[in-house]
Amino acid sequence: MEVKIDKENRLIRTIFVIFLINQFFIMRIAVVGTGYVGLVTGTCFAETGNHVICVDIDENKVKMLKQGEMPIYEPGLEILFERNTRQGRLEFTTSLEDGIKGAEIIFLALPTPPGENGSADLKYILKVASDLGPILENYVVIVDKSTVPVGTAEKVNDAIAKNTSVDFDVVSNPEFLREGVAVDDFMKPDRVVVGTQSDKAKKIIDELYAPLVRQGNPVIYMDERSAELTKYAANSFLATKITFMNEIANLCDRLGADVDMVRKGIGTDSRIGNRFLFSGIGYGGSCFPKDVQALAKSSSDVDYEFKILNAVMDINARQKTMLIPKIEGYFKNDLQGKTISIWGLAFKPNTDDIREAPALYNIDKLLDLGVTVKVFDPEAMENVKALYGDKITYCNDQYEALQDSDALLIVTEWPVFRTPDFATIKSSLSNPVIFDGRNLYNTEHMKELGFDYFSVGRKEVTNG
Repeated sequence: MEVKIDKENRLIRTIFVIFLINQFFIMRIAVVGTGYVGLVTGTCFAETGNHVICVDIDENKVKMLKQGEMPIYEPGLEILFERNTRQGRLEFTTSLEDGIKGAEIIFLALPTPPGENGSADLKYILKVASDLGPILENYVVIVDKSTVPVGTAEKVNDAIAKNTSVDFDVVSNPEFLREGVAVDDFMKPDRVVVGTQSDKAKKIIDELYAPLVRQGNPVIYMDERSAELTKYAANSFLATKITFMNEIANLCDRLGADVDMVRKGIGTDSRIGNRFLFSGIGYGGSCFPKDVQALAKSSSDVDYEFKILNAVMDINARQKTMLIPKIEGYFKNDLQGKTISIWGLAFKPNTDDIREAPALYNIDKLLDLGVTVKVFDPEAMENVKALYGDKITYCNDQYEALQDSDALLIVTEWPVFRTPDFATIKSSLSNPVIFDGRNLYNTEHMKELGFDYFSVGRKEVTNG
């Protein structure tokens, strides 16, 4: 009898200890916005044991999420999403008041689309900030997770303060997630940048990120304005690096050099590094175009002409369709009635995101030239169909897209395109010609296979 009571007492004590641990370490987090950043942020923080409620005004999206359906494609996210919704750590609501009730941290992961003048549009963030004021009940840390211009934390602080007497802190915590590997980037960050001058907020942020930086990757604290600028500076520098290499590739075309050799030659210099040196038909997506434009506009607003960024934007716009003149030249400037197949629609592999995707610019140019366009992408087909409807033909796989086509244009470097069946490509096309915007294949190999092959910054292969 005494043994049984002792076991029961130990069980009670264990349950009580677990309860106390949970009270001290499990946070209640609200994430406002369920786009790429919001959904990844909410899901990954739930994965580390926190209770997360994601808020979105889109009733259809919230309904879909509650039913276990993912509105985006992001490798690895669905597994975490399913596990944390099933275990009750990840929930969704359309009610801002319900979503933030009891929250210690509120993340603002809202869209900041470019305005007509190129600046980031803050209307969504400031609207939510204004709505938060009257419904705050206790001290809370409000985190700007969206990419925002310098000075936004102050604007958010003012918008909230107008409508509340509750104590709060506004923190800038920019995201550095790469679509396609966003889960890994979040769970194993290179660094975490936090803009705050509040010791109280810093203590909470330290506790929140502790499970993600156990291997010693830094949490870098700075003032809010510096944190906001850090995100723009990082993306703008990477966009500049890509654009520089594309300009080198264009020069290689004219000088008869090989951009792959140049890339290897400079990439081994530790001061330069080998990442973001692959040439191609420009960058796209939700971050680089918008962030470069916004930083250039912020510079203009303080009477500083950021000439490098202006050049980056101009060059990238031109680069996206740089293969079109080569296609026109190959067909002797007579593309009317021709059919061209496009492999890849997303702005990069492992995502369904088509924002500012080079494929869209090429589709528009080809349609204007009277070309029939056939397309295939492993994930982005539905998003493109929503834009173009029946103006282009959508195919079930990459080889179906080649049937009765005059040429193949490769726009996105999906892994499935890297080692294709070249015999099927050659037998399917009316002309054995490939225009490769991502330099996927070896030029000598393409010559041996009998293809006419045009890439970026490398020798043209013609077998005629």
